[in-house]
Amino acid sequence: MEGIQLSVEKAGYRNSISIIKVGGYIDTTTSSELEHALNTLLKAGSYNIIIDLGNVDYVSSAGWGIFISEIKGIREKGGDLKLVRMIPEVYEVFELLEFHFILKAFETIDEAVKDFEKTLAAKGYEIAAPVSENEYKSLPAQPTSDPISKKAAANKTVETLQDKVQKIIREDPEAGTIQILKTLNSSAYGYEKPGWFALRKLLKQLDLDSKRKRLRFSTKG
Repeated sequence: MEGIQLSVEKAGYRNSISIIKVGGYIDTTTSSELEHALNTLLKAGSYNIIIDLGNVDYVSSAGWGIFISEIKGIREKGGDLKLVRMIPEVYEVFELLEFHFILKAFETIDEAVKDFEKTLAAKGYEIAAPVSENEYKSLPAQPTSDPISKKAAANKTVETLQDKVQKIIREDPEAGTIQILKTLNSSAYGYEKPGWFALRKLLKQLDLDSKRKRLRFSTKG
């Protein structure tokens, strides 16, 4: 192992969000460095914090303890701490310890920033920006008035991501999250790429977040 690497960036409305990017591993020998970086931000009055764990291979109880011990004080100051980009192995421990009931986790930094900005908007801050040219080009085209096209669209059966996931589970109930993702990202399923976090969230909503549950589901008529 190579220890820990830390850097801090600013993002969001008036740079009000601090992002601590972490690399390496977080255990008893390295957690003090992360704690120091976090405390430096708090002393500076920065209470909207994102911890980017995308390059972290392992988090020990000492690492999780830093986040849990600080979250109450951060929220009392009107801020929050959000975790992003955890690899599957780290997220599984995070969920196993039931920390997802305490801390919000996101698949990307942008999602976490937007979640912070929703809170700012609710407090009365004007954070909306005009649509950029690139964003405008990415907007969906206006529907045509062609009645034939409308009729074809109405008759077309759209298979949702939920339908596809349930179909995969019926065919292979022992498939894990990674295998389901690989199957979704195939021509047979339209190269769906929901992301690991999004799929885990959907499986939980469908009550299919364990192999035992998926096996039981596959035996139903």
